[in-house]
Amino acid sequence: MIITLTPNPSLDKTVELDAPLAPGAVQRAVRASAEPGGKGVNISRALVAAGQETLAVLPGDAADPVLAALREIHVPHRGLALGEAVRTNITVTDPAGTTTKINEPGPAFDTVRTQALLSLTLSSADGASWAALAGSLPPGVPTDFYAQVITGLRTTCDGRAPKIALDSSGPALAAAVAAEPELIKPNGEELLELVTLLTGQAPLFPDGTSIRAEELERRPDDVLRLVRTTQDHGVRAALVTLGAHGALFVPAEPEDQVLRAWGPELVARSTVGAGDASLAGFLLADQLGRSTAGRLRQAAAQGRAAAALPGSVMPSPEDLDLDVVVVEPHPA
Repeated sequence: MIITLTPNPSLDKTVELDAPLAPGAVQRAVRASAEPGGKGVNISRALVAAGQETLAVLPGDAADPVLAALREIHVPHRGLALGEAVRTNITVTDPAGTTTKINEPGPAFDTVRTQALLSLTLSSADGASWAALAGSLPPGVPTDFYAQVITGLRTTCDGRAPKIALDSSGPALAAAVAAEPELIKPNGEELLELVTLLTGQAPLFPDGTSIRAEELERRPDDVLRLVRTTQDHGVRAALVTLGAHGALFVPAEPEDQVLRAWGPELVARSTVGAGDASLAGFLLADQLGRSTAGRLRQAAAQGRAAAALPGSVMPSPEDLDLDVVVVEPHPA
């Protein structure tokens, strides 16, 4: 079983336009949808779609629209009652695949709520092979919360602690890597931010120029160099998603093979949740005992499939095309 923790879940509303977003203008949507969201929630949704056992842990009352939606689509979950609604996030997409997101902050947490969420997570992890800790932290939750969860899982599970996959950003990610999660899943922008926070300075290309995320996605050599920098600070393996340029898997051991995955050009319908689908694919393939190359191929195929679907819809097996994904060694 794979458990997921989403400290800051959301109701994700997606609005699809038939033309580029025009700030200040009145536009009519061609389609609108709402899905239960948040990174960990999306991972659990993708796992359920693939027939994999999962449990989503998240704050929210039983009657909250997010938890009600999870029941409707048969995603097993445990919620921490808040007495108030979780946040709503709004995504606007256009025919070119350009995505604009507006994310609310989420309900505020105090020490009691934070401890309750930690306890709920620890009590839900028995028998889990992986724990995916994913997303932003709500207001009031300490920056080192994910590190507390990792330490707690390894302390309380009595030698049966699940492996940890971490998908977050900013100070929450930087504080957690010291606890040495087995896997992190940043995108290019999150990797740049992580290196900056860990080293105290913004990374540069070898020629001394500043790095932008969209440029980094096209330069796997530099992605590998930056991951190696983070490994000096506690990062072990890293699955780095590179948007339209595929993904790079950097193993924990320097002598093990670095792998790159890529596929033919894809016109994205919505990129919301594509990275979550990629991580779900990697964990799913690991559960099935596949090789590292097989895990990376599954991750890339699920990310591509999610990007081709509307809103934050998670792909089913029939949406995948594993054959178009190329996985090849990348020079270390």
